[in-house]
Amino acid sequence: MIKRENIRNIAIIAHVDHGKTTLVDAMLKQSGIFRANEQVEERVMDSNDIERERGITILAKNTSLMYKDVKINIIDTPGHADFGGEVERGLEMADGVLLLVDAFEGCMPQTRFVLSKALAMNLKPIIVVNKVDRPNARPYEVVDEVLDLFIDLGATEEQLDTPVIYASGRDGWATAEYNPEQPNKDLKEMFELIVNNIPCPEGDDNGPFQMLISNIDYDDYTGRIAVGKIQRGSVKVGMPLTVCKSDSKHVSGRVVKLFTYDGLQKKNVDEAGTGDIVAISGITDINIGDTMCDIQNPEPLPFVKIDEPVLSMTFSVNDSPFAGQDGKFVTSRHLRDRLLRELDSNISLRVEETDSTEAFTVSGRGELHLSVLIENMRREGYEFQVSNPVVIYKEIDGVKCEPIERMTIDVPEEYTGVIMDSMVARKGEMINMEPAAQGYMRLEFMVPSRGLIGYRSEMLTATKGTGIINSILEGYQPYKGEIQPRTRGALIAWEDGTSITYGLYNAQERGTLFIGAGVKVYEGMIVGENSRLEDIVVNVCKKKHATNTRASGSDDALKLVPPRELSLEQCLDFIADDELLEVTPNNLRMRKRILKTDLRAKARANK
Repeated sequence: MIKRENIRNIAIIAHVDHGKTTLVDAMLKQSGIFRANEQVEERVMDSNDIERERGITILAKNTSLMYKDVKINIIDTPGHADFGGEVERGLEMADGVLLLVDAFEGCMPQTRFVLSKALAMNLKPIIVVNKVDRPNARPYEVVDEVLDLFIDLGATEEQLDTPVIYASGRDGWATAEYNPEQPNKDLKEMFELIVNNIPCPEGDDNGPFQMLISNIDYDDYTGRIAVGKIQRGSVKVGMPLTVCKSDSKHVSGRVVKLFTYDGLQKKNVDEAGTGDIVAISGITDINIGDTMCDIQNPEPLPFVKIDEPVLSMTFSVNDSPFAGQDGKFVTSRHLRDRLLRELDSNISLRVEETDSTEAFTVSGRGELHLSVLIENMRREGYEFQVSNPVVIYKEIDGVKCEPIERMTIDVPEEYTGVIMDSMVARKGEMINMEPAAQGYMRLEFMVPSRGLIGYRSEMLTATKGTGIINSILEGYQPYKGEIQPRTRGALIAWEDGTSITYGLYNAQERGTLFIGAGVKVYEGMIVGENSRLEDIVVNVCKKKHATNTRASGSDDALKLVPPRELSLEQCLDFIADDELLEVTPNNLRMRKRILKTDLRAKARANK
């Protein structure tokens, strides 16, 4: 066994928005990765368009830096529970973790999730209390909270003896002895802590080669690239390899190119050894969870069990009257190929065929997980329609069980009553209530996942945008009973045509409109939300009849209330079981499954 003293492999884990990617930025800048005059974007690791727009990390990514003579490989992981699969596979490549916790918010649901995974894999943690310079920060209380969480999760004595460092990722400094009057100048203390406390990788460098594929990269020239940490032996360019598949099949191939990570770039190398995080191209039939081995010794490694999906929706070919007007890829073959291709890199996703060749059941970890897939597909030119998200039930010991989430809401004190009432209606059960910050209360509930579909926007409206909600899957419990799905009906277009101010003016008295004047509509399309529970058909294309008399004031301009434009997530939250969302590169249109008004009436009568 050899120890690679010149390598450290660390994953950065935390709840969403606790500053992981910003801290990585500061680490890269201070390690001299960039030239002195180089223009560097903020959150340089969030390279995907949707990541940059939303300010979240979706994909786990690798980078590296040099500190003195030690190469520190860093895996930046997402904070959202929906992308937990990315966290799980990122941890496979690490020997230790930096657990970031916000000095104001403290331990949040996702902090518990990522820490439990790291402790289960016996990774050495370092606690980083980040954002200590923000107003109302309470760094020392937060350290106690984190240690309580360690005990809660059954940490060993060795894991409890973990170092703590206080940091400001935004300003790029860290210190073990925090003094607000004299903050530190740089991250040197953090680098020292990583080198001295995170174990270096060790293994048999002379044994037969073995590497678990933890990630898949793609390049237009070289095709699929396997990313992982070498567990044993070494690898060279041109070397023959065997890939042990999850279904016990073996595939042979040869290393065409070998890369290591150098800053944000991949660097061509001829050879790499135990403990190195590498990217290997040359074998196309590879998937996450497969093991690359020496051709003489095909020994597969066990892959971490990825948590199951909790929500599913149906993706189908667009059959609305406007089908094919926007998209480049519109057929069932296009849709099927794209969804199956997503499975190569999105390990938490499931795609199943249905009775119809034009529809597929797609299951994921949450609304955000599925909506990011939908958004990526529409940007690539796909046109399709999706159903509302529904939870996946399980039968445990003959009892119908449903997914339950641990939800935390931080709200101003005056809104606690409103939140409690709304949670009772959604079968939520309060388990904790405590003051969070000045004037704020933190409420913790166990609530069915289906009770949270569409709740975020309702909560923001109820708290005038001041509430902060976070949730994470806790497990499965017996079915909690019926939950009233939607409290308001839809305004549905009566005929095909173009919306006109006169028709919209009459329709807006019935509720809130989602469209303005000059929008093409079709019969059965949802154009607004009714102020009452039932659906109403409205004629938004209605013109004012011309008369030969003129009354004073009758020609004054009709004033329309500005329409409420819904985002993709809000559309998914709004649609009911008998509705669909038509997704095209340029439009999002909600519609009834049965477009014809008379056929809908017949279906209701039969029901």
